[in-house]
Amino acid sequence: MDVREKLNILSAAAKYDVSCTSSGSRRSAPPRGLGDACPAGICHTWSSDGRCISLLKVLLSNACKYDCAYCANRRSNDIPRATFTPKEVIDLTLEFYRRNYIEGLFLSSAVVGSPDYTMELLVKVAKELRTVHRFGGYIHLKSIPGASEKLLHEAGLYADRTSVNIEVPSERSLTYLAPDKNYASVYAPMNYFAERKIEYGGARGRYTPNFLPAGQSTQMIVGASGETDFQILTLSAGFYRQQRLKRVYFSGYVPVNADKRLPAITTKPPLLREHRLYQADWLMRFYNFEYNEILDEQNPNLDLNLDPKAGWALRHLELFPIDIQTADYEMLLRVPGIGVKSARLIVSGRRYCKIRLENLKKMGVVLKRAKYFIYHPDIPASLRRLYPEMIRPLLLPRPKSGQLDLFDSSPIAQPSPAVAPTPAIPTIAQSPAIPAIAPAPAMPALPIAV
Repeated sequence: MDVREKLNILSAAAKYDVSCTSSGSRRSAPPRGLGDACPAGICHTWSSDGRCISLLKVLLSNACKYDCAYCANRRSNDIPRATFTPKEVIDLTLEFYRRNYIEGLFLSSAVVGSPDYTMELLVKVAKELRTVHRFGGYIHLKSIPGASEKLLHEAGLYADRTSVNIEVPSERSLTYLAPDKNYASVYAPMNYFAERKIEYGGARGRYTPNFLPAGQSTQMIVGASGETDFQILTLSAGFYRQQRLKRVYFSGYVPVNADKRLPAITTKPPLLREHRLYQADWLMRFYNFEYNEILDEQNPNLDLNLDPKAGWALRHLELFPIDIQTADYEMLLRVPGIGVKSARLIVSGRRYCKIRLENLKKMGVVLKRAKYFIYHPDIPASLRRLYPEMIRPLLLPRPKSGQLDLFDSSPIAQPSPAVAPTPAIPTIAQSPAIPAIAPAPAMPALPIAV
């Protein structure tokens, strides 16, 4: 099998891994080296299935020894198998980079032989790119659960970011769907990288150029098992707090295997649920929300019709409306329609003058959402007397009208009979004292005697 055939197979097999990011690194190219991961940034161009096409996103091998129910590359599937050699991956990366096809490498792999053997091959690719070819571009390596700490340490030295996928949000479901895996083997590399980051001076998320400058991430499959959104956010919050992960990615379950342990193969990916989880994750990362503020045991799932921030505000309407002129930054962040940038502009701008509605619009505040939760003299007082049941329908997105079919045969442009133009009437001089009489629609136009 030639390299082109391997590339077709292994690049297609990598599309289900969404924990692909290319930000957060400032690694510079060595003297007379090749590539740089930071000055112009990675070009974030996404394909239709979510892949970042600025990176060479590929598997080293899809010949997996495991038989996970949800994985397209599982052992029991009858699919074409292929395995790159480290030299083939290195040559592809360098040649693609020289042709300006890519800005970096995202390298993952199925478990071939043993975790240590697979991890050794991955590390060999990154090490040779850095030390032999002096490659300064972006490298994302997958950490293989069960690999030795020595190999993990080398991966941290040569890669910009690593990731190990938690896959399923609970250990019970992981054991059921992937009997060869367990949470202990997944948490081990996460904890190791978090501890080493502190040793290299990376506590509190500070940049560490000598060890994993872009940190680590993980991915969870949403919809393959019965966990609630509250369980998923609880797990994510633990990753951010304890393992200091940069990102937690959510992947809506795509039915690629017919297995009795999984939802029906006709099930559509829960894309809206995935979107709401990303919104909730954003609130935890940038808006200072705690996971148990967004959801709790009594409300374990996100509202698919309303974004999590608006849902929280409606459940805590006793805190609103807030005064734009005096509210602190933390409370401004909790107002639907006010973002991080808008909140900062409000806090800095009100030191010099009163904030008017036109100022809020220029600052990027979405007033059609925020007006129900803020106090301002220009906002009608009647809006402050609305109940949550009255505000909720006003916050829901309006249904979009469908696009017209190019080949629609319905007479949408035909004039109504009631407004059809009448036949032309001859111009006749008429006396001012006698009004003009229009002819009946059914009769032909006749001259009128004066």
